[in-house]
Amino acid sequence: MRFLQVTELEGRYVAALSEVERPVPREGEVLVRVAASGVNRADLLQIAGRYPPPPGEPDIIGMELSGTTDGTGEAVCALVAGGGHAEYVAAPAGQVFPAPAALDLVTAAGIPEAFLTAFVTLVMEGGLRRSETLLVHAGASGVGLAAIQLGKLVGARVAATTRTSEKLAALERAGADLAIDAGRHEFAERIEEGWGRDAVDVVLDPIGAPSLSANMRVLATGGRVVVIATMAGARAEVDLALLMRKRARLLASTLRARSRAEKGAIVARFRREILPGFTSGELRVPVDSVFPAHRAAEAFQRMRENRNVGKILIAWPRD
Repeated sequence: MRFLQVTELEGRYVAALSEVERPVPREGEVLVRVAASGVNRADLLQIAGRYPPPPGEPDIIGMELSGTTDGTGEAVCALVAGGGHAEYVAAPAGQVFPAPAALDLVTAAGIPEAFLTAFVTLVMEGGLRRSETLLVHAGASGVGLAAIQLGKLVGARVAATTRTSEKLAALERAGADLAIDAGRHEFAERIEEGWGRDAVDVVLDPIGAPSLSANMRVLATGGRVVVIATMAGARAEVDLALLMRKRARLLASTLRARSRAEKGAIVARFRREILPGFTSGELRVPVDSVFPAHRAAEAFQRMRENRNVGKILIAWPRD
């Protein structure tokens, strides 16, 4: 089978389709013929040598996909810890779930990483509830747009930020009640102007250190900040007195490093509570672009340059 080998040369990505033996499923795995795979920032980190797969998982990059199960032809999505950018993947059975019939199979590849990350972060870690207020940073990313939608599905009021004014409309289309251009305005000031002080119950933050102080500023009593990445820095000072006064919680969450058993339990709950939203039309996969596998380098470059609004997908030949 063919798989993607991607390297970086002087700030540009070079991708090649290489050959390797088709994976043989182990006990508890399902062989999936890939229709499309999703591009994620974790892929860029792995290409740079800073985010290796967990022990025992494939070295091939790629953490989400859609396709058909070998033998039965069932249309499925899968969350994997590696191996997604290939024609075939041996996926843990507990991390495979039906592709919504309302979506075409390529589009469905944009569900697993973005929506499961948002679900774990907001519902399972952040405890977001109806009538609470959610703040989503990097709202035009795949995870950001998924989080906005999940926030509205839960019944929360949602604010979202982007540093690119052209992306504000995408936040509003996803359902954000307050879309903030963080490149021109201090997001804390805009939230306080619109909703008052101490208005936010849950913050989803992939930015990291630079936003922590302002996140704490806008938190309500009992608020929760959930950090899922450190794109702009990992080291920050914390005002512990403010943390205590607000009885706030500073949390962190990752998905890839969790055990297969834990991810299987997450996927099972996601199937029950969230997946029907794609059939009802309450949830949609925001697709930025789809590249054929032989043009994969363009897909990775587009993400590196932060030009995407939503998911970037790679379509694999089906003939």
